[in-house]
Amino acid sequence: MINYILMRSKRKTIALYVRRGVVDVRAPLRTPKHEIDRFVASKDKWIKNKLICLNERAERRESFSLDYGDMVLYRGMLYPIVQKAGSRAVFDGDFFCVPQGLSPEEIKAACIRIYKKLAKQDLNEKVQRFAELLSVQPLAVKVNTAKTRWGSCSARKSLNFSWRLIMADDSVIDYVVVHELAHLLELNHSKRFWAIVISILPDYKERQKQLKALQEMLAGEDW
Repeated sequence: MINYILMRSKRKTIALYVRRGVVDVRAPLRTPKHEIDRFVASKDKWIKNKLICLNERAERRESFSLDYGDMVLYRGMLYPIVQKAGSRAVFDGDFFCVPQGLSPEEIKAACIRIYKKLAKQDLNEKVQRFAELLSVQPLAVKVNTAKTRWGSCSARKSLNFSWRLIMADDSVIDYVVVHELAHLLELNHSKRFWAIVISILPDYKERQKQLKALQEMLAGEDW
């Protein structure tokens, strides 16, 4: 029997999650323990496969490093990391140019500095373009270091985006930008909210799938 952590609440069904190598089961208050055990046992194969995938992902993250000549994503395209004279790290349109003689960790840090600068520039441009289409105006557009949220909209009408979003294809970035701008009109995920998104991006569901694929890929990289 697989070991699991059980949490009971006023829910109607049993749910099972595997996070960080831990099996977490949520169950209704009065569900008998033997019934919960039977449910977990029925998911044995899925749980073991999930744990294997998580372990493999953790190993990839642990071994992740960057060196000169490696390729990195920017707006859905791959660009090589090259050495350059001087102390500044820049993107010249064709290469991620970083100073010479850096360690893998320093190269990664230099690339992140480039990403953050590009994110501030590109995301502001995209927000302004789509804000005009939706006839809205955010109070501010900020770039943060969030790892689990691509974007967010505060009650004060401030938009926040993870700098990692700039790795995505343009069509995917547009989806996240439109999604957060739509929250300036509807702060929830109601039918009215999705109607706003559809009015700009009728194919938003396909873009969601692409975003999820990117998220899966980055989960195995230590950014």
